[in-house]
Amino acid sequence: MKAIILAAGEGLRCRPLTLTRSKVMLPVANKPLLEHIINALAENGIKEVILVVGYQKERIMDYFGNGFEFGVKIDYIFQEAQLGTAHAVKLAMEYVDGDFLVLNGDNLVDRNTIADLLAGKKGSVTLLAVEREQTIGYGVVISEVGRVTKILEKPKEVVSHFVNAGIYIFTMEIFEEIERTPLSTAGEYAITDTIQQMIVKGKMVSMVESKSLWMDAVHSWDFLKANAVFLENCKNKISGTVEKGATIKGDVSMGENSIIRGGCYIVGPVVIGKNCDIGPNTVILPSTAIGDNVSIDSSVEIQNSILMNDVRVGSGSFISNSIIGANNTIAPHFSTEVGRELMIEMKGILHHAELLGTVIGDDNSIGNRVLIKAGKMVANNCTIEAGSTVHKDIPPGSIVV
Repeated sequence: MKAIILAAGEGLRCRPLTLTRSKVMLPVANKPLLEHIINALAENGIKEVILVVGYQKERIMDYFGNGFEFGVKIDYIFQEAQLGTAHAVKLAMEYVDGDFLVLNGDNLVDRNTIADLLAGKKGSVTLLAVEREQTIGYGVVISEVGRVTKILEKPKEVVSHFVNAGIYIFTMEIFEEIERTPLSTAGEYAITDTIQQMIVKGKMVSMVESKSLWMDAVHSWDFLKANAVFLENCKNKISGTVEKGATIKGDVSMGENSIIRGGCYIVGPVVIGKNCDIGPNTVILPSTAIGDNVSIDSSVEIQNSILMNDVRVGSGSFISNSIIGANNTIAPHFSTEVGRELMIEMKGILHHAELLGTVIGDDNSIGNRVLIKAGKMVANNCTIEAGSTVHKDIPPGSIVV
């Protein structure tokens, strides 16, 4: 069986991190989100993958290539215009010749999730559903004895506790139905509309309930939760050097040519990439992922955070519940304030963040003793002068004095 992964979207709600990369390339436990999905497929014997790409497609193609290093064969399809999920599936018609899987590239799954769906395959469409107490904002599924009777896109009241996970097995007849799918009110051709059309015609659409891993990464801060989940599988593997006097507890993974200096206190699960220098007396607490070529000076505290590649953090800094993009230079005594139950505005719409420090994009220079208030974000190529307190979101290319 082949798999189609829909990975063409921009990920606007993950700004500023997606100003330079698509959402599927954001790191979870030091691997792109998309790599975790491909691994889950490969572990179930699905070795032929079609990636439907669009925004920032070059970064995806450069990283994954033909798929050989990941144990799969990858073909690419370019979705030039974002015309919806049904349109994306239709583009892959010539690449499949039998039943096939379709997955959204921004949903985190593991091998068991895919195995659950494969084991329950039945009918013209088999869709995966997960039970959630809170379903507002999600598409939901109504079924009778495993047969889907209706799919509803983001109902305003609770009509079902089964969320449509956006993972399907289709037979080839889906392509005929896509041709008959009308344009939605959102101006797209939605695969859920295609499936609902088949339900109305009496075709067998079955539902498989899975209790395995499924996480929907909508906002940038969702990646902190995903990171914590995947780090639970972190194994204690130290390839670099740990100096005398450093304390390591729990599972910590560290790449080649990295060093943990004396006096450090690290509590796993934590992953540290290659060519990193963790300065003396630094504290790194659980659910933290540090990318490659990261330099952290002395007496820094980091917890429940993601630091991408090529980040430099000055001494005495405090980073908590935050995501720091690539190639940032942070001077000493930087600090992130952490807030709970935040309402963060994006393009006039409020979005809920349960717990968040900050999100910082790429290529910024941050001076001494800078404080970023909870939930405020810094875009790309910004300069923040020493002693500043960031009270509002900072747009790209800004200078803060």
